[in-house]
Amino acid sequence: MNASAHPLHLPRGPAPAAVSLRGVTRRFSGRTVLNEVSLDFAPGEFVALIGKSGSGKSTLLRALAGLDDGVDGEGRISVPQDRSVLFQDSRLLPWKNALQNVVFGLRRSDADERGRAALADVGLGGREDAWPNALSGGEQQRVALARSLVRQPRLLLADEPFGALDALTRIRMHELLFRLIRQHRPTVLLVTHDVDEAIKLADRVLVMEAGRIVVDRPVALAHPRLKAPHFEALRGDLLAALGVSDAV
Repeated sequence: MNASAHPLHLPRGPAPAAVSLRGVTRRFSGRTVLNEVSLDFAPGEFVALIGKSGSGKSTLLRALAGLDDGVDGEGRISVPQDRSVLFQDSRLLPWKNALQNVVFGLRRSDADERGRAALADVGLGGREDAWPNALSGGEQQRVALARSLVRQPRLLLADEPFGALDALTRIRMHELLFRLIRQHRPTVLLVTHDVDEAIKLADRVLVMEAGRIVVDRPVALAHPRLKAPHFEALRGDLLAALGVSDAV
């Protein structure tokens, strides 16, 4: 029987990767910061990248964001064209209000409608006219998150977006990000120094050292993960990979 007569019965291969890196190397002033990194991220996968300062984490994120044009490097990177970057500081334009910041550069006839919905999603409905200097640090990061998600990116790149927030605000932002990621389903790369944050949010944790991925671990824990039975074991393994002998 001709297999083409029954196309629905044909075997289906794995879904193509949303992000693919092959032999990616980056050098600055003769120093190798990324050293032949090869990775694949599945569509909708949430990946956390941890490592010591100077290990190459932010360099990898910037390479995926296309923000390292002209640097000395090699390798192949395949990423979705629709991608957004969330930085540690909100990078809001002080002369634009919250809504204007969210929709800045969004060329759609329904931009304001989408912007208002995005602000409502992050808990800032009714604050569209607020100026950045009238917002708290956590509220500014909520506006930045709304700005990233209003474009419905297929890839969200987050570079320590909660590092400057106090502990309570970070917990609230974790809950917010987790809910919105489940709602919008982009592929996510989160760069962080916080092992607990990585385990709490990600489907998979990578550890980078000297420009290479030295650990690649799935996070197969039920939510809430910080109370999951095997949380401490995974946390200890990741801390050990970072060179921290005592889990605290």
